[in-house]
Amino acid sequence: MDLNLDTLKREILEYLETAGFAVFRSSPGGLEGLPMVLWDVEHHPDYQAFLDVARRAGVKLILFAAAEFESADLDELLEQIEDCDLPRDEQHDYQSRLRELRSFEGVTCSIEIAFDYQSRLHVYEVQPDWYEEFLNLEEEITARFSDEGDLERGDSLGGYFSKN
Repeated sequence: MDLNLDTLKREILEYLETAGFAVFRSSPGGLEGLPMVLWDVEHHPDYQAFLDVARRAGVKLILFAAAEFESADLDELLEQIEDCDLPRDEQHDYQSRLRELRSFEGVTCSIEIAFDYQSRLHVYEVQPDWYEEFLNLEEEITARFSDEGDLERGDSLGGYFSKN
């Protein structure tokens, strides 16, 4: 879903204030590893419906986090590409795809709102398509980088070969 999350962020914060929720500003990604249930944003993108569930459950405190896309994220991946021994055309393809994402620097790339109910966090998380593309690229490049490290250490069979 390609949204302008900067606008959505302001809209959500205004809604939370007028709806009388207490807002706890959490860190983006701070919910990782906690027991959670994710809201189906794909089929039910309305954050107000999500917050209506919180209200009906008697929740007063909402966790809110937003992240901005930073140039450091791109720079780190570009460095990894340069350090990899990739064929020139693949390296160029990755570099050009990452350069296209530079136009999103400073733009909100993720919004998380959540509430605790019966020891589970109920989470509404939204990211634009371009950020999903970045995350996929990051995963691809990181996998390539770690595969190369395995080969350099002699783990050509992914650690399944016994050297005894």
